[in-house]
Amino acid sequence: MASAREVKNRCFAAYNQHDVEAIIQHFSPDGVLVTPTGLQEGREEIAWYYTHWFEGFSDLKVTPWHMPMVDDPAVTEFTVTGTHDGPFLLSDGAELPATGRRIALRGVSVCTIEDELVVTDRDYYDQLELYSQLGVPMTVTPV
Repeated sequence: MASAREVKNRCFAAYNQHDVEAIIQHFSPDGVLVTPTGLQEGREEIAWYYTHWFEGFSDLKVTPWHMPMVDDPAVTEFTVTGTHDGPFLLSDGAELPATGRRIALRGVSVCTIEDELVVTDRDYYDQLELYSQLGVPMTVTPV
C-alpha cells in the first residue's frame, strides 16, 4: 500500500509534466484542495485550479526541498518557479494578462490520503509574495 509520501511524490511528478488528468487521478473523487485562493472540492474543481495555473505559467515547476519522513500526512516544503506568460485569475476575479515576470514562490503542502488517494491537500504559500513578484499593485482600503 502506498504511503501519503509516495502519492504526493506522484502528484509532484504529474505537476511538473503539467498532466492535470494524472494529478486528479491521485485524488479521491470527493478530495479537497485547500489553497490561499480558496477551497476546491472534487476532481473537476481541482482540475480547473491546476489548469488555470498551467495556462498562466507554461513553464511552471515545483521543486520539493524538504520532506520530513512521516507516512501520513505527507508534509513538503517546496518552491514553485515559472514565467507568467498567460492570463492568470487574481483572487478578486480580475484577470492579469501575461507580464513576462518570473516567480519563485515558497510554500508548504500537507497531504492526507485514504485508500491510496488524496482526500485533503492543504497548500500554503504567501499570496502577497506572489502578487508582488507579478507586479500586482497592493492597495489598502481604510477601515
